[in-house]
Amino acid sequence: MQIDIITLFPNMFAPLEDSIIKRAREKGILNIKFTQLRDFAFDKHRQVDDTPFGGGSGMVLKPEPMFRAVRSILENSLPLEQRRILIMDPIGEQFTQSKAKELSRYDQLIFICGHYEGFDERIYELADEAISIGEYVLTGGELPAMVIIDAVARMLPDVLGSDESAKTDSFYDGGAGYPQYTKPRDFEGRLVPEVLVSGNHAKIAQWRKEQSELRNLKKEHRI
Repeated sequence: MQIDIITLFPNMFAPLEDSIIKRAREKGILNIKFTQLRDFAFDKHRQVDDTPFGGGSGMVLKPEPMFRAVRSILENSLPLEQRRILIMDPIGEQFTQSKAKELSRYDQLIFICGHYEGFDERIYELADEAISIGEYVLTGGELPAMVIIDAVARMLPDVLGSDESAKTDSFYDGGAGYPQYTKPRDFEGRLVPEVLVSGNHAKIAQWRKEQSELRNLKKEHRI
């Protein structure tokens, strides 16, 4: 999968140089490229933002540099049906595991990361959709982009040690995961449930199903 990220702060993406994402990049499963928005500014000061029309506090990202940056990527991008342009925005669609699965089917994802007080409204025309990771405001779109990249990458074949690993993740099929235990069996009097050491795989599967359902119920009703 090709991932292009338009950002003012590429150094914020250091976590993508580690752990599972690092291994995916080394295997060639993920190819991540950063596009510095300032490289597409017109003036010698490389200004990409300006004061909003109508007054107000803060600075707004200008349309010209962003359009130029996106167009530069599209010059060598995959066909329309194989790519998706995403703009990180707190008012966008809420990101879910289902959305991660959907996005993993594309061969190219292009992320538009904002900063400051937001985007000139015309920039939204560039994106196929706006995505939010929660109803709160962050300094910029870099952190949400990393969250989405991490979740999507886990859905790609051969990224995890086993393709079955992703299927056991919480919310893979829309529900919470079940409790997990490892050695020691007895830790300071806290015992591993007997069914997990019974060797009865049918009973273990049933117990895990029931525990997952119970977690869903607690999540829905906060019991």
